[in-house]
Amino acid sequence: MAGVSDARETFKILDLALRVGEILLSSGAGAADVTATMLGLTRHLGLPNADIDVTFTLLRMSYQADPEEPPVLLTRNVAQRDIDYDDLTRVQGLVNDVMRDRVDVSEARRRVAWINSTDHYLPAWSSVVGSGVVGAGIALLLDGDALVTSVAFLAGVAITVLMRTLNRQQWPMFYQQAAGGFLATALALAAAVVAERAGLGVDVSLVVTANIVMLLSGIGFMGAIQDALSGFYLTAGARIIEAMLATAGLIAGVSAGLALAPGLGISTVGLRPGSIELAAPPLVLVGAVVAACAFAFTSYAPLRALPAIAMSTVAGHLGYLAVLDPRDARPWAAAVAAVIIGLLSYAVAGRVRVPPLVVVVPALVPMLPGLTIFRGLSYMSDGDTLGILQLSAAAATTIALAAGVILGEYVAQPVRRNARRLEDRLAGPRMVGVMHGHLARRTRGTSAGA
Repeated sequence: MAGVSDARETFKILDLALRVGEILLSSGAGAADVTATMLGLTRHLGLPNADIDVTFTLLRMSYQADPEEPPVLLTRNVAQRDIDYDDLTRVQGLVNDVMRDRVDVSEARRRVAWINSTDHYLPAWSSVVGSGVVGAGIALLLDGDALVTSVAFLAGVAITVLMRTLNRQQWPMFYQQAAGGFLATALALAAAVVAERAGLGVDVSLVVTANIVMLLSGIGFMGAIQDALSGFYLTAGARIIEAMLATAGLIAGVSAGLALAPGLGISTVGLRPGSIELAAPPLVLVGAVVAACAFAFTSYAPLRALPAIAMSTVAGHLGYLAVLDPRDARPWAAAVAAVIIGLLSYAVAGRVRVPPLVVVVPALVPMLPGLTIFRGLSYMSDGDTLGILQLSAAAATTIALAAGVILGEYVAQPVRRNARRLEDRLAGPRMVGVMHGHLARRTRGTSAGA
């Protein structure tokens, strides 16, 4: 019976680690952070040599207590779902409690099940409105006037409603992006027609650009680069393919929408969706803070984190604007901003009791090169080799952001003699999950539930 008892305990520990890893991965955590957290939990709970495999859509763990016995093997599919930073924060608290022996395995499994089964702490409509505010913030950053900002807000709301409807009906991402791109372009053209009849001048390119911001795949591309930097190339490749396919769908939708322009009497000569022209520095700062905080709000970040996100965003963008000309040296400007955000975010995240990831990602959102990726693929679809240069610039900017954030954390983190037990195996500091100094290991006999 002792063998059956050990197998059951092993199953509970592996199941707990898998469920924690699923929430982390589906909420945007990097594969290195997910692996480190799962490994830290199993080691602390008495499984010192668990085997872990993390991919984009699958988590696998196994443990073999005796070479003469079959291993316990568990797998778990990672379903795509809304990013929920509130769940991420709760899981972070649970991981800390487990590592400090405040809860046993059974209680930890109950808490994970409760986190998975509870709804968002905000009503659905508030997240939809927040999506519109993100679009309005980016429109301000791109020097949009009141009309452009208003249309971007309405487009963000309408696109979010459409995307959620299609997602519930299980439409593939490509078609969701195409539908969203078509709707965004149609709204922009409609606004241009209304503005022209009212005698108002409007930059159609800017309206289209502001409208498609909510559909850009900059976050996915940055996650891919982070995984590649930390050695998880398979997951990085999958995320890059997803980002490119989503952008291709967006291009198809925008192209279909622009086909309506001649019928509405709008000239497409000189129309360049995806163009980047920054506003004056004060407007850039205001737009960046609005977009960052609104993104965090739509991702259900705890409200206490918003001041920290705003402070990190302002500091990062001041560094971004300090570069002589961010448009001509955008990778270097992005690197400077990312280092500042990394330094500040890891210092303030603990004070507001959230994982650093909850502060870092929203602060970087206004600088993500989604528009550059869009332009690059658009040029390539037209057979223009300039697209290769645009994609190269997007990759350079993303690498600068990802590497800068990690460098900032390295600089900010105090030197601790006993805080590097996992770093010989997993590259990079942690942005969520098991943090340095939380890696104390218990023996199997003292683990909870033994």
